[in-house]
Amino acid sequence: MKYKSEVFAAIHDTAQGLHQAGVISDTEMKRFDKSCLTKAEPLTGEQIRAIREHEDLTQAAFAIHLNVGKNQVSDWERGIKKPSGAALKLLTLVKNKGIEAIM
Repeated sequence: MKYKSEVFAAIHDTAQGLHQAGVISDTEMKRFDKSCLTKAEPLTGEQIRAIREHEDLTQAAFAIHLNVGKNQVSDWERGIKKPSGAALKLLTLVKNKGIEAIM
């Protein structure tokens, strides 16, 4: 996870502990997530291809790591579809930290 600052990281860490203890509701935790975490910016097909090639992976191997189909990776790279949600977060993590971050 990437936080807006170290202060937001500390706040979020505390909130997660309180959430796990049942003191903070799921709704409140989502509010903390939105306020503390940076948003995953949309990626272009060229950026996704560059991330994959930087990791020296085929589309099929990259798809396995991201838990999506090979055709999905192909569609992203050609700009037919755009990743969102968990897939976008994983792509952003690989972009920033490398494929080892999700293995």
